Amino acid sequence: MFCGDYVQGTIFPAPNFNPIMDAQMLGGALQGFGCDKDMLIDILTQRCNAQRLMIAEAYQSMYGRGAGTEENCLIDILASRTNGEIFQMQEAYCLQYSSNLQEDIYSETSGHFRDTLMNLAQGTREEGYTDPAMAAQDAMVLWEACQQKTGEHKTMLQMILCNKSYQQLWLVFQEFQNISGQDIVDAINECYDGYFQELLVAIVLCIRDKPAYFAYRLYSAIHDFGFHNKTVIRILIARSEIDLMTIRKRYKERYGKSLFHDIKNFASGHYEKSLLAICAGDAEDY
Repeated sequence: MFCGDYVQGTIFPAPNFNPIMDAQMLGGALQGFGCDKDMLIDILTQRCNAQRLMIAEAYQSMYGRGAGTEENCLIDILASRTNGEIFQMQEAYCLQYSSNLQEDIYSETSGHFRDTLMNLAQGTREEGYTDPAMAAQDAMVLWEACQQKTGEHKTMLQMILCNKSYQQLWLVFQEFQNISGQDIVDAINECYDGYFQELLVAIVLCIRDKPAYFAYRLYSAIHDFGFHNKTVIRILIARSEIDLMTIRKRYKERYGKSLFHDIKNFASGHYEKSLLAICAGDAEDY
């Protein structure tokens, strides 16, 4: 079942989405600010997102640039937000930075990675629309794009993944498997590389199961990058009022050990305690 699981957060009360927080994270990513200082965590752990607007100044003034990480922030946010959330985020970004989100993306990124980010930032994805006959055609286009890899094919791949509805893309991914005998994520990983590849995979995974995508990103940040503070902090905070309980469930199902366990194993001190408080794990998790 795609994106339809009952999801829940770990910190209450709250709205389900905070466009200002997203805008601030995007602004930090585009303007070269990071987020990996422990002292911020104590401010964040027991606040709802609406109360966290105070982090903006600290977020931008305290943290230096982390090479190669800002792109992942752009990927995580833009690949996972709905049209409505993107529109709200655009407005919040403009108010926060007196700047246009798409113009900043254009100036700070490049190539097909940039084109795909800008497409997502438009918020033009179809909603609730399915066409089984068109799904087979789209799947063939995706297959050809993975084989030929020309600029034109990359553009068509991007247009399909960024603009077709989630429901339609589920059909497309099934048809892709039928046509190619291969999962589309595996095909993308084989045929492309760099941030363009990471963004395409993120889109596919978010369409299939958003909490599972964030579980994967957390696991990767913790295990593959030596506990990458910025990514772990950002995801836990951003999803704490939306679906962190479900992310915890997916994490345990997929990786055997709980998110609570891995944070406790890799972090320490007040930083560990604060992250565990956001995670809201219990003895059973550990």
